Amino acid sequence: MGSEPAVPRAAPRRLMRVCAWSTLLGPLLLLVGWAALVLVFCLPGPVLLRQLAALVMVAGLPIVAWRTASLRRAALYAAGAFGLGLVVFTGQAASNDRAWSRDVARLPWAEFQGDLVTVHDIRCCRYRSETDFDEAWRDETYDLSRLTGVDLFHVYWGSPSIAHTMLSFGFEDGRHLCLSVETRREQGETYDAVKGFFRQYELIYVFGDETDLVKLRTHHRGETVYLYPLQVPLDAARAVLVEYLKAASALRERPEWYNALTDNCTTTLIGHSRRVAMPESRFDWRWILNGHLHEVMHERGTIDSSVPLETLRARCLVNDRAKSCSDDSQFSRVIRSP
Repeated sequence: MGSEPAVPRAAPRRLMRVCAWSTLLGPLLLLVGWAALVLVFCLPGPVLLRQLAALVMVAGLPIVAWRTASLRRAALYAAGAFGLGLVVFTGQAASNDRAWSRDVARLPWAEFQGDLVTVHDIRCCRYRSETDFDEAWRDETYDLSRLTGVDLFHVYWGSPSIAHTMLSFGFEDGRHLCLSVETRREQGETYDAVKGFFRQYELIYVFGDETDLVKLRTHHRGETVYLYPLQVPLDAARAVLVEYLKAASALRERPEWYNALTDNCTTTLIGHSRRVAMPESRFDWRWILNGHLHEVMHERGTIDSSVPLETLRARCLVNDRAKSCSDDSQFSRVIRSP
């Protein structure tokens, strides 16, 4: 009987190798790239030295891959780079002891006595421009049993997919306590979106009046501001306000890092709300791309879903009403007028 012709095996092996490299190279590059950015932003020392260290780390992966032709060694290199980055990243300690920008110089805190809560260091600055303002803070006492509702401010400054969110709690006497979760910047420091992922800013809960937190954005930053009354039970609104006040107070003893993905103006607020009032609330990708947050709220009935969303948005845009108000004592009423 004739023998079977030999089946060449080199080509299939090469094909499998190419497929393996193609599948894993992207994730390996992501691991090394993240670690390199950690070195750029988080290592102590001169900027040039940090950038050089990151460049060497990134260049190491293709060198190892080319010289060894071993996927296993390339993966080990990437794992080692990621591990080093993780050590540097987690080794940073948040602090309250820095030279803070004047608008975030004070951490608010609260004292509770039954239904009464006294909030200390409420910000009420008055602005001539975004950077030129009279610094002012005050203490106020609120009766939680007289809470009448809560509104959400949705603020756009650029991309329609990214927004800043603030909450404002209204009381029977007409006062509104506004909350904005922000980065606590140092003097001369500006916010950088990329740095926001790498523990470069501490977290702060800014409690302020609306003539500070809202008017700053409508009048001096030129941002687009929507005000959505939230349709939530008052008991839930009280519970989340108490949770926010306790979290803000805790930062005085245990500072935390801001993170542009996991601990930002929206995810922080939603995290507290889910924990105390909405544990059944399902995750939605629009919590991350929070410029679309109004869409999921409209779908779930958290804001008025009896009218089309575009009609509601037109009704809730406050910029013109805000700019028409020359009396700060009437500002909160005017921006809520029909």
